[in-house]
Amino acid sequence: MKFLIPTAKEMVTPNTALSQALLPQTKAIIDQMKQKTVDQLSALYKITPTAAEREAVRWQQLASNKAPTYPAIQLFNGLMYRQIDRKNLDYLSEHVLITSALYGVIGATFPIAEHRLDFQQHLKIDGHSLKTYWRPLYDQTVSGEDLLISLLSSEFETVFSPTVQERFVRVLFHEEKAGQLKTHSTISKKGRGLFLKQAQQKNVNTLEQLKQLSFEQFNYREELSNPQQLVFVRKVD
Repeated sequence: MKFLIPTAKEMVTPNTALSQALLPQTKAIIDQMKQKTVDQLSALYKITPTAAEREAVRWQQLASNKAPTYPAIQLFNGLMYRQIDRKNLDYLSEHVLITSALYGVIGATFPIAEHRLDFQQHLKIDGHSLKTYWRPLYDQTVSGEDLLISLLSSEFETVFSPTVQERFVRVLFHEEKAGQLKTHSTISKKGRGLFLKQAQQKNVNTLEQLKQLSFEQFNYREELSNPQQLVFVRKVD
């Protein structure tokens, strides 16, 4: 069983840096990004020239192999990641895969550098968009997995081919108030992190065990679920 989770824009540097070996696909992206001017990066990211200057420095450091690298699960610091117990890495190392626009599908403790890149950026590598560029390796990385639990947004899910996406068991999170279900990005991101933390604490290894999880008033709702979709709902006043 593997959990597929997205990256996060927010990052925080851990105390310990690691060495890094890069895939050829990653090197090709870095080689292209290092050639972009500050103005080009500003337009690509839709950020100020000052912020783009910082990104330009990062790409040059990556290209020269001088960028410090850290375990991905500890470097990313978005809302979902902040819910996870990132000090206890054994379960995460075994069961979590992170989908990245720069590094591909990587293990939770794979060393990565601070960077800014996602699948929303209009970047062409060898004539391909980032999604089609990475798709063969994304598919290959999960080809031997028997159970794929998707905690991904559509941005990351659609990098995988439709055939692989059909294998996903997706997990959705809702709040229920006055009999009405609602969801939004904050509920989803926090729910994903809490769900993964609970699986981590319970050492969950099967789909049936996932259905038994209960956390922060989120409970599995069988009548809303199906074999390819687990729905957890929290009632609020």
